[in-house]
Amino acid sequence: MSEGIKIGHIFPVKSTPLQPSKTVANRSAQPSEFQEILNGKVLKFSHHAEVRMQQRGINLQPESLTKIMNAVEEAASKGAQDSLIVFRDIAMIVNVPSRTVVTAMDGAQMRSNVFTQIDSAIILS
Repeated sequence: MSEGIKIGHIFPVKSTPLQPSKTVANRSAQPSEFQEILNGKVLKFSHHAEVRMQQRGINLQPESLTKIMNAVEEAASKGAQDSLIVFRDIAMIVNVPSRTVVTAMDGAQMRSNVFTQIDSAIILS
């Protein structure tokens, strides 16, 4: 009777190690968007904040987002947890460790509100 291959048996197979391609090596030298997200260098918006911004007609340009992100970085360097950021006629509550805008409001809502559970405030011009 000949020896056949039986289901469930493992047979040794020679394998050769894979060589990393040069394109992968070059790609890892430059910081990727994914790595920036992991490093917390991207400002995120919660669903609630997105809805509020849409309802209130708040649109932010890339330059504005850069200023706000720099303010969040500065707040993080000072140990802030939840910050009120006032930029022009917009107010935002930002959870600093997660770099997430929790809510946003325009000038009309900003004037008639009391801001609670924040540990810092940043006024940008």
